[in-house]
Amino acid sequence: MTVRLPDANGGLRTYEPRTDPLTVTTGAPFTSRTVFSAAHVVADPFADTTPDAPAAVDWDATLAFRRHLWSHGLGVAEAMDTAQRGMGLDWAGAAELIRRSAAEAKAVGGRIACGVGTDQLTGPASLAEVRAAYEEQLALVEASGSQAILMASRALAAAASGPEDYLEVYGHLLRQAADPVILHWLGPMFDPALEGYWGSSDLDAATDTFLEVIAAHPDKVDGIKVSLLDAGREIDIRRRLPQGVRCYTGDDFNYPELIAGDAQGFSHALLGIFDPLGPLAAEAVRVLDTGNTAGFRELLDPTVELSRHLFQTPTRFYKTGVVFLAWLAGHQAHFTMVGGLQSARSLPHFARAYELADGLGLFPDPKLAEERMKTLLALYGVTQ
Repeated sequence: MTVRLPDANGGLRTYEPRTDPLTVTTGAPFTSRTVFSAAHVVADPFADTTPDAPAAVDWDATLAFRRHLWSHGLGVAEAMDTAQRGMGLDWAGAAELIRRSAAEAKAVGGRIACGVGTDQLTGPASLAEVRAAYEEQLALVEASGSQAILMASRALAAAASGPEDYLEVYGHLLRQAADPVILHWLGPMFDPALEGYWGSSDLDAATDTFLEVIAAHPDKVDGIKVSLLDAGREIDIRRRLPQGVRCYTGDDFNYPELIAGDAQGFSHALLGIFDPLGPLAAEAVRVLDTGNTAGFRELLDPTVELSRHLFQTPTRFYKTGVVFLAWLAGHQAHFTMVGGLQSARSLPHFARAYELADGLGLFPDPKLAEERMKTLLALYGVTQ
């Protein structure tokens, strides 16, 4: 069987899908790395809604996908960028997602950390209002029993006049936090509204401020998630962290080398790409747990081409590819996204994502994936 896929020149080419999925195993919890997958949300396809209306979520399918990730030993990073936070999912929807996922994590013994932001603020805000918004969300996450991830804030980026405002706001929040949190530095490639975060567009100056926040409160920082798509900068930050503070890579371009590490250290992981790669990523980490770094790289290095494809510019639309692959893999019955974001990528983009994912053996049922890909192609007018 073959599939006719669009090529880069506007024509069609023939692709022969594989017939067998990659075989992966499950086993004991990871021992060498702490690994989170940032998870997507599943939209309710039957909701009569519009792109700018509050998100309509299929809660059963959304929670089922989290159980899938937990079953492979991965932690779930909830209500993050991958869940379309601020791109279709508002604070009311995120709060409900946090409550439901945290309860599910408790029920099945899964690890969870949840995003704390300021997205209930919908217009210009003062620093005091930014602090209050963070506090409201931090209280909800802590009440749910989840670890908190202090996310970068569009409102803070707009309100801050310099590094001192970041030091004050984050210092205030860290002093209030009941347990150590994860700090998240999300680069402007993921969200253009975060340009100049930490008080400067000069990344060296911004890094110094970021590290100053951590150095002032090392007992309140479990780790940091760095999403700058710059391996060299992440390694530099990692080497400058206080003893005991983890670095969770958020680099969806360079994650194998960063997780593998070097003689001076390594990164843990909190990655959006581990949503579609979940079982394969878990298999690779279990190989790394045995001390077999080469085997880990052998499994994970071939996935980078797919990840770089999904996260190509405009990077913030990577969620479309993530949900597309979840549909092809059978984790949800439709390719609909909150906010109508399924329209954010082109048919050639989808075709290449299918081809790369199929080549990696990511689809538990390759025939189902092929049939669904042909359905999408037919909607675009491609006959087989």
